[in-house]
Amino acid sequence: MVPILLVLLLILILFGFGFAVEVLWYIALAVLVLWVLGFFMRGTAAGGGRSRWYRW
Repeated sequence: MVPILLVLLLILILFGFGFAVEVLWYIALAVLVLWVLGFFMRGTAAGGGRSRWYRW
């Protein structure tokens, strides 16, 4: 009985890890899209050069 419970627990942990990794891929893809959009749609600075669209 204990080995079956351990195998089921391992399956649940791996399923949860796989779900979390898939969600992280979607978040990384969304951040990449926002970064690319911000890179192409950034405005110009007072000196005529390109300004940064982020505030870091």
